[in-house]
Amino acid sequence: MAHPLQALRDVMAEYHIDAYLIPTADFHGSEYVGAHFACREYLSGFTGSAGTLLVFANWAGLWTDGRYFLQAAQQLEGSGIRLMKQGEPGVPTIEEFLRQSLQPEQTLGFDGRCVDARTGRRYHRLTRQLGAKLNHQLDLVDEIWPQRPPLSAQPVWELDEQYAGLSRRDKLAQLRRAMVSEGADTFLLSTLEDIAWLLNLRGNDIPCDPVFLSYLILTKETCILFANPASFSPELLAELEVDGVSLRPYDNFYAYVNRFSPSQTVLLDTRRVNTTLLTSIPSHVSVLDRPNPTELRKAIKNPVEVENMRRAHLADGIALTRFMYWLKTQLPQDTTELQAAEHLEALRRADPLYLEPSFDPILATGAHSAIVHYSPTPESDAPIQPDAFLLADTGGHYYTGTTDCTRTYAMGTLTDWQKTCYTAVLRGNLHLAAAVFRTGCTGLNLDYLARQPLWDLGLDFNHGTGHGVGYLLSVHEGPQSIRWRSLGKEPALAPGMITSDEPGVYFDGDFGIRLENLVLCMEKSQTNFGTFLGFETLTLTPFDRDAMDPAQMTPQEKALLNAYHARVHAAIAPHLPPEEAAWLAQATRPI
Repeated sequence: MAHPLQALRDVMAEYHIDAYLIPTADFHGSEYVGAHFACREYLSGFTGSAGTLLVFANWAGLWTDGRYFLQAAQQLEGSGIRLMKQGEPGVPTIEEFLRQSLQPEQTLGFDGRCVDARTGRRYHRLTRQLGAKLNHQLDLVDEIWPQRPPLSAQPVWELDEQYAGLSRRDKLAQLRRAMVSEGADTFLLSTLEDIAWLLNLRGNDIPCDPVFLSYLILTKETCILFANPASFSPELLAELEVDGVSLRPYDNFYAYVNRFSPSQTVLLDTRRVNTTLLTSIPSHVSVLDRPNPTELRKAIKNPVEVENMRRAHLADGIALTRFMYWLKTQLPQDTTELQAAEHLEALRRADPLYLEPSFDPILATGAHSAIVHYSPTPESDAPIQPDAFLLADTGGHYYTGTTDCTRTYAMGTLTDWQKTCYTAVLRGNLHLAAAVFRTGCTGLNLDYLARQPLWDLGLDFNHGTGHGVGYLLSVHEGPQSIRWRSLGKEPALAPGMITSDEPGVYFDGDFGIRLENLVLCMEKSQTNFGTFLGFETLTLTPFDRDAMDPAQMTPQEKALLNAYHARVHAAIAPHLPPEEAAWLAQATRPI
């Protein structure tokens, strides 16, 4: 049997496709995808969560971001696929590359269900300008992938209102009012996290993201959910019917959309719906392209969600602190990265409200810590090295919310340079957490606070400083972020948003450091000059005093660290056995 890449080229030739695009995507624009949609990984061998493969008859390239440069370089070696480092000098975007490479009368192809409508429109304009052609109705990977995993259809379950904070009926009423205010009578929703949030439902169709494959159409009178009926119990279907939600088969969605009437005005977000979906709407139907009204409502946690998230982070902090105690005092010789990850998972599972990891654990020793999103596998698993860093980026889903924390631990004696770098990352984390800013500021306004200690040393990190976090949904949630490079129109930070604070620094082949807490945006004060916001740090586990150089910290930075460690000790110590509580008192003692 031919190698998958050659098999794809063979079928491209059959369909007269000269360039074929394979993004990391499902039909819903999800960041992480289920096994059925792992087409890019199947063709390239690259296992990172983000990347787009572009294949020509005699050339192939994979575009990915700075989190994955080292990993992609290793996994693409010998594949004949060129690594295209997004955002780096001299590296064209996919569209720029196509503009240079696609010839008149040639055809660009992709599966339009896996490319968002806004991007699909740009490719359509590009091919038209080049005198080329576009075919977005081909799933060529399906033709060459034997035993391709089927679409997932795991059970769907209900998130009780004591966790969600607002009933499904109330959320639907809010969305109907928003739809009407936009001048629409139909709202079309395809993002899985938004559907799960709106209906207070959860599933397991994507690993580490408790959602279920579905589409939703809301009108003033009806709410139709398109999903696999086998995933719903009779009891859950009855509860949905009571709230006016009817279920139809997942596969019937596109045919239903194709029957929209000329009198309808449809609200949708072309950044979120896919190309095939948009082109399935008859041309005589009015379409309003607006941000999904669910997006901001989901990002701004309600008071019940906020209080639950505090509870989740207390439970998570207990597990993380016990893990740090184990690393520092009880680590068996030759313990590997995977074994350490399993131990931390067992500590999290001790909480009765814990469900599963919120992403694949990143446990990285020594040089592995320089690979930003390295997750150990049986092939790469390494013993935890002495006198080196261990980077642990992990998180959990609880009924009470979602967590995401990174700590970098000193596993012995460090060099002065390692301590300098750790201290700079720590200072950046503390600066951002202590920010006070006016209403209307975005993450672009705050990013410098986290990077300034590193920039002073001529150092930097090639990933965002902060991402939103969902409530028992995706650990990466928009629309807010903290970064210095704009991705377009940036939303203002608002009370109730939960965002990560995670500066880092990485040295290829040597070591990496990242320190991450989740912070809750909240109102600080109102003055004659306006309303001022700030953050409450939710994550509760120590930073490693063995890795820092207090002489490089200002009195204010020391005060911030001491205040944080006092909070950690007060919250966590009562839940620990006596010997661990005594250790924590030392680990959080003032500097």
